[in-house]
Amino acid sequence: MDTDPTATDTRHKPQIPLLLAAVFLAYLGQMTLNPIIAPLSREVGLAEWQVGVTISAAAIMVVATSQFWGRRSQSWGRKPVLVAAFALGTTVMALFALLAHLGMTGVITGTALFLLFVLLRGIGFGTALAAVPPTAQAYIADVTTDGEARVKGLAGVGAVQGIAMVGGSVLGGVLSAAGILTPLIVVPLLLCVALLLLIFRLRREPSQELIERPAHVSPFDTRVWPFLVAGFGMFTALGFIQVIAGFIVQDRLHLDSRTTGLVTGGVLLAAGVGMIVAQAIVVPRSRWTPPTLLRVGGTVAVLGFALLIPDLGAVALFAAILLIGFGLGVATPGYTAGPTLLVSREEQGGLAGLAAATSGLSFVIAPTAGTALYGWWAPLPIIIATGIMALVTGFVLVHPRFRSTAPTPAG
Repeated sequence: MDTDPTATDTRHKPQIPLLLAAVFLAYLGQMTLNPIIAPLSREVGLAEWQVGVTISAAAIMVVATSQFWGRRSQSWGRKPVLVAAFALGTTVMALFALLAHLGMTGVITGTALFLLFVLLRGIGFGTALAAVPPTAQAYIADVTTDGEARVKGLAGVGAVQGIAMVGGSVLGGVLSAAGILTPLIVVPLLLCVALLLLIFRLRREPSQELIERPAHVSPFDTRVWPFLVAGFGMFTALGFIQVIAGFIVQDRLHLDSRTTGLVTGGVLLAAGVGMIVAQAIVVPRSRWTPPTLLRVGGTVAVLGFALLIPDLGAVALFAAILLIGFGLGVATPGYTAGPTLLVSREEQGGLAGLAAATSGLSFVIAPTAGTALYGWWAPLPIIIATGIMALVTGFVLVHPRFRSTAPTPAG
């Protein structure tokens, strides 16, 4: 019997769109929560710093598990890793929605409520989310052969994250108008959709494509550590303001809890629009090298952070967030793609996990510090974020590694 060549090609065609769909749904779930996390915390009686600790706990789990997930995506395969991650995410976020309801009705309060917030939204969801970016990034690095294609592919990961930011900001804001619990109910449903999609559509790799012992990549490897420093600085700056965005909106614009969720969704929508324009249009068309992307994006982001420091009203607030989203949207593909051009195939999973862990590490301290400093003096965390972003931009302008992406020995 003749074999249909179209069917054969389909069986072996890279499934990048499907992995990007999984990334999109994972981050859509996360971003849907962002507009309501600040007003939710006040509704259930948690302090600002307790929200920061919860987000930092999630970041700790990203740091602790990203390299594990990245290497396992090469040794176990993408499908087992992603199915396990989305099953965990669906479960813990369904329990988190129930916990929020019990907190708002006064059934669970105080320390018990705070600890369960950390356990579910922090540890549980952080562990689940940690598997998604390194799995997608390692796969894209594996199926792309040249620098331009890899930058475009990894920009696609950032673009769907930006689209998820837009969609989640709109979805979370709109749903919050029907009640602050409504977005919390929708999030596990989104994750469940992704889980079913992966179970029924994602192919298992042939055993010969798996790597039994993926290589470990040291954070001190001279090929990658300058990129890690740049990425850590960028995401630390972002972490200082991301969690306090809702507080900034509520306090500067003098809004109630329900309106805060809606307007915060609009602010995050601006960041997502900036990121989408950067990664879906500017990055692919510019054909800039990773170092150039870092330099240009970093400069724009510094301007955005600086504009956010003074209270200049709603228009300036939205413009600042738009610039930050655009700048980081340009810079991030440079951070993720640059070191992948310098390492071997066996190292791609470990590198993807290391990059995700570095991003997560920036959110271990920044959200807690940002919320604590905001309670002391509102502009302070924004001033610190601006200074960090300026240092990163200066670093990528002067360090020799960002003048070339030619391979050098590990060390």
